[in-house]
Amino acid sequence: MITGSIVALATPMDSNGEVQFDALAALVQWHIASGTSAIVSMGTTGESATLNAEEHIAVIRKTVEAADGRIPVIAGTGANATSEAIELTQSAADAGADAALLVTPYYNKPPQEGLYRHYRAVAEAVDIPQILYNVPGRTGCDLQPATVQRLAELPNVVGLKEALADHDRIRTLVGLGLPGDFALYSGDDPTACDAMLAGFHGDVSVVANVVPEIMARMCKAAVAGNADEARAADAEMADLHQLLFVEPNPIPVKWALNAMGRIGAGIRLPLVPLSETHHDRVRAALRAVGALQ
Repeated sequence: MITGSIVALATPMDSNGEVQFDALAALVQWHIASGTSAIVSMGTTGESATLNAEEHIAVIRKTVEAADGRIPVIAGTGANATSEAIELTQSAADAGADAALLVTPYYNKPPQEGLYRHYRAVAEAVDIPQILYNVPGRTGCDLQPATVQRLAELPNVVGLKEALADHDRIRTLVGLGLPGDFALYSGDDPTACDAMLAGFHGDVSVVANVVPEIMARMCKAAVAGNADEARAADAEMADLHQLLFVEPNPIPVKWALNAMGRIGAGIRLPLVPLSETHHDRVRAALRAVGALQ
């Protein structure tokens, strides 16, 4: 089981929107040195929605190569068509990914039985560990705990990333009596510390992109149940938890990484660079945690 800080890695791009593979490899090295437990490649933060299938798999492959077995790489392979999700998941497995992260099918709003059959079809088609991903605010559907419990019975469905920032949902999931090797991951940085102290196993984090060492320290303490240490580390990131979401992810975090000199300024339409109104506040929050001089 993967535990701790799992960075939802941003995809570096130049000003023309072309992927910067050298910068990508450098980000991977930085995360390994900073204590990040695993990398999600081609999730929402990686701009999976705007890369074509060839680019999508190329980024996963290059991330796997850069990690070189030192930490796991989890590939984002969700789609709103089950056949496409199967193809992406198989391609990610062929590229060497250690696991796949599959967002709930977006836009078409399937019922719970449709979600169950979708995930079961992918799990049966591709022999790779698979993590469910629930983010109703982006997809328009909510993977309910009872459906998670059904899916957890499938041998290669190994976890859930839950991005619904709801304490009742967190308590419900922890109390389901899921298999002991089934992992629960927060997908919401502001509530991740509380979720891990309640029994979650890690955080798939946007904020880890800019402060990987602090996030790794917080997650390690929270998973171990060291509440005071975890909350102290979490408090260091409180401003970032808010400011890196002042516009839709990954707009603020890509701006921050560019300001830190780690990636180019590129982001793909329909996303646009962070509004200048927020620059000073984000810059100040980065300076406060030592991420920017």
